[in-house]
Amino acid sequence: MAGHNGHQLKRIVLPSGKTIEVVYFDQVDRPEGAAATETAQTQRTDRELHVCDRCESDLVYPTTWEEADEKHWQVSLRCPNCEHFEQGVYSQDECDRFDDHLEAGTDALTRDFKRLMAANMAEEIDRFVAALDADAIQPMDF
Repeated sequence: MAGHNGHQLKRIVLPSGKTIEVVYFDQVDRPEGAAATETAQTQRTDRELHVCDRCESDLVYPTTWEEADEKHWQVSLRCPNCEHFEQGVYSQDECDRFDDHLEAGTDALTRDFKRLMAANMAEEIDRFVAALDADAIQPMDF
């Protein structure tokens, strides 16, 4: 985060891949309750956000997210296994690990999709070759 004349600039890469710049101005006095809430949030232990607190499924995904402060994100999580929904404020480290896990899952799905497409295409080619060999394709088929 770079500092500039009374404010700081931070570049953030969102889970969608878009990059945004956030400007933080000098610390403004907060109400006493806000400081106590922040302390309570930072004392919470880190967790793996992709694991459901209820059923321990590792399929939890974010439904919404927004920056809570310089080092925390407010994230809504959903478990498709037990339909558990929760919102919380999580550290940048927790969110970075979560993002890495989501990217690994996306990569695995992409690889599987490509293999499935190749298998489907090979099957289609085999059927087309068999139709050609059987002389079952006529000009009107095109």
